[in-house]
Amino acid sequence: MSLKNKENTETNTFVLEVDVDKETFQNEINKIYKKQIGKMNIPGFRRGKAPRHMVESLYGKDVFYDDAMQELYPEALAQAGEEAEIKIVSVENIEIIEVGNDGFSFKATVIVEPELTVENYKGIEVTKKSTEVTDELLQEEIDKELDKVSRMAAVTDRPAQDGDTVVIDFDGYVDDVAFDGGKAENHNLLLGSGQFIPGFEEQIVGHNVDDEFSVMVKFPEEYHAEALAGKDAEFKVKLHEIKAKELPAFDDDFVKDVSDKETVDEYKADLKEKLQSKLDKEAESDIENQIVTKLCELAQGEIPDAMTHNEVHAMIHEFEHRLSSQGLDLKTYLGFMGTDEKGLHDMYKPEAEKRVKVRLALEAVVRAEDIQITEEDLEAEYKNMAEKYKVELEQIKSIVAAENLTQDLKVQKAVELIKEAAIIK
Repeated sequence: MSLKNKENTETNTFVLEVDVDKETFQNEINKIYKKQIGKMNIPGFRRGKAPRHMVESLYGKDVFYDDAMQELYPEALAQAGEEAEIKIVSVENIEIIEVGNDGFSFKATVIVEPELTVENYKGIEVTKKSTEVTDELLQEEIDKELDKVSRMAAVTDRPAQDGDTVVIDFDGYVDDVAFDGGKAENHNLLLGSGQFIPGFEEQIVGHNVDDEFSVMVKFPEEYHAEALAGKDAEFKVKLHEIKAKELPAFDDDFVKDVSDKETVDEYKADLKEKLQSKLDKEAESDIENQIVTKLCELAQGEIPDAMTHNEVHAMIHEFEHRLSSQGLDLKTYLGFMGTDEKGLHDMYKPEAEKRVKVRLALEAVVRAEDIQITEEDLEAEYKNMAEKYKVELEQIKSIVAAENLTQDLKVQKAVELIKEAAIIK
């Protein structure tokens, strides 16, 4: 297989002319013949026993051509892309030029990965977030720890307020007609959580246990149930119970129960140290985010839609895998969210566009700075990954291709280079 010709027809688009030699083509035809012969009935032969030349004499010499070519296209294009020194993103069209026993040739219109240019990436100005552990921040962390061991206690001496959990029955009506999904009994609702239609939770605030009342709301114009979108509704509500969080006392006994510390002062000092480490890491991460955002603004070049499309699908596949690990499937999740795959695609698209542009911009810096990765760098990263994921070194090497890891390390070095040259205020 070889590249016969390449032509840059428009931005990020090439037409490649590719030859597939006789030996490669015939070997693939033999593979196809062996796969298919068991399903073919040839007069005078038991199923699966007819020689190839008999099949071809009966059905034509080209009987296996199409299947063989379909199998060979990906590898042929991959080799052609390497010869042409381009990275193929997607294949728009394939046209057969010639095919016969001696091989075949074809033209492929392909979209390729662009090489962006980035200027003035050294000296990017960024602002570092404060990493001071204030008394307010420390108290927030303490409150979170207290909240973890809080308990819900019944409230009988006051009306419901934001932050309470109420137990209610409700029955919804539109134009005095009950609608599907509008009724529930003994439903737990955290007031202020925004779980219900806007205005619903606010109208429960101020009511007491055993109150029966109506809540008047309007469904959002873009509500997922089209029959209810934009409609006025009445919910008849009965309030059974009000519950509020009851926090434990923050004292030495609490500290001993939740940590290996003995006193409140020891606990605070340890918590402050951990919070400081967290803020420092967040500040560094924020600096990198500012840098890559500004790097995107400096990047010049046209990015093909196919790259964004591929990235969206990769993100959806990753999300689907996470759902699967939680016992959910994508279809069920989309049903819960009142959306479809197009809606999910649209949701991921802006982030996908940013990811693609960031990667291409950083690769432009790699080229400009001629960043290289040594064998020692590569081996050290493999060892780090093996330790991190607690697997054998050789297993990591079999999973993560050296070429891909090398490129990732180059990009990481590009980030470090830009960060070191940045003006941090």
